[in-house]
Amino acid sequence: MILVHAPLRHLVVALALSFSVGLGATATAADIPPDMKILVGTPDPAPGSIETSNVLALNTSMFELYDGASKVFTKNILANHPVVLALFSGSGGNFTLYRPGYAPVDAPPVPMVYQLLKSVSHSTMALAQVVGPYLDNPKDRSWRGPMLAFRSRMQSALDGLDATAMPLDWRENNHTILKANIAFMDACLKQGDVSYAALKAFSTAQAPFLAKNVAWAAQTQVAHWMKVLDEWKALLGKDWDKTYGASNTIYVARQNNVIFSILAQYFGAEAINDRLLLIETMSFTTTKTDMLQSLTRIVADRSVGKLFFGNDRLMDYELMGGDGRDAIIAEMAKRKLPAVLPALVPFGSRQWPTLVTPGPGPASLKDLR
Repeated sequence: MILVHAPLRHLVVALALSFSVGLGATATAADIPPDMKILVGTPDPAPGSIETSNVLALNTSMFELYDGASKVFTKNILANHPVVLALFSGSGGNFTLYRPGYAPVDAPPVPMVYQLLKSVSHSTMALAQVVGPYLDNPKDRSWRGPMLAFRSRMQSALDGLDATAMPLDWRENNHTILKANIAFMDACLKQGDVSYAALKAFSTAQAPFLAKNVAWAAQTQVAHWMKVLDEWKALLGKDWDKTYGASNTIYVARQNNVIFSILAQYFGAEAINDRLLLIETMSFTTTKTDMLQSLTRIVADRSVGKLFFGNDRLMDYELMGGDGRDAIIAEMAKRKLPAVLPALVPFGSRQWPTLVTPGPGPASLKDLR
C-alpha cells in the first residue's frame, strides 16, 4: 500500500474532482478541504494587467531569440572572416587572432618591463590614496598601519629592483622613485601627521620621474603590438581586408585608447566603425566570449537594419535617437531654453569613436609639463 501524506491526499482528491466533469461529477468551493482553502486562490488581477504582461513578454522573448541566434551567427562569422580581438589587461593587452579553419592564436604578452614600470608608477600615486582621507588631521592616525605595511612592500621592491630585466637608465629612474616614496612615508610616520603641503611637494617632485615611466611603458606596449600585427597582417594577406577588429574600453580609457589606436594603424581610417570597433564595457577587463557576442550582435543587427529600414548602419546607433532628438528640441522650446545636443552625424560615420574636436587647454602629459 502506498501511503499519501494527508494534505497531498486532499490535493489529489481535489484535482480528481476538478477533472471529473466529463464523468458527470462537479466540484464546488465546498468540495475544497479546510486545510487547502488557505492555499487556494489568487487576488483578482487589475483590468488589462494580464494582457499587458503578454505584450511585454514579446520583448523578453526577443532577447531569448537573440541569444539563440547569436551562437549561430558567431560561428558563421568566424567561419568566413578573420577576427582580431584586442582586449585591455593589466599586463598591456591580450590579443587573439581567429582564422577560419584554424584554432585561435594568442599573441605573446607585452615584455615584463611594461608591468614593472606600471607597478612602480601606480605605487607612487597610491600613496595619495593612503593618506588622502587623513590630510591635516593629526587626531586620526589610522593611516599608520596601512602605510607601514605598504612601506615594507616598497622596501622589498627597491631591494630587488636590480634583479629585474630593465635598461640601466630606466632602473635608475625607478630607484629614484622608490627611494623618494620611502622617504616620504618615513617623514609622515615620524611626524605622525600628513599635511596637504607635504603631499603636494612630494607629488610635484615625483611627477617628472613618473612621466618618464609612462613614456617608456607606452613605447614598450606600442612596439610589441605593432610587431604582432605586422606578422598577422602578413599571415592573412588579402584576407586582412575582410578582417574584423574589436577592442574594449571603459569611460576613463576611451580618449587616446592605446590599443584601439594601434589597431587603427593597420585597419585604416575607412575601417573605423565598420570593421574596426571600440566596444565600451563596464570594467577594464572583459572576456573574449563577451566581446565576440558584442561583435556578433553589431554585425547581425546591420542586416536587420537593412531589411526593415534600408540602411545597414542604422542599428549601430540608438534607434530612437533621431526622434528622441526632435522630442528634446520640442520640449526645450516649450521651456524657452536652447537644446544641448551634438551635431547630427550620418549613419556609417568613420569618425574616431572618441572626442575629436580640438580646443584650447592641455591634452597630454607633455602639455601639462
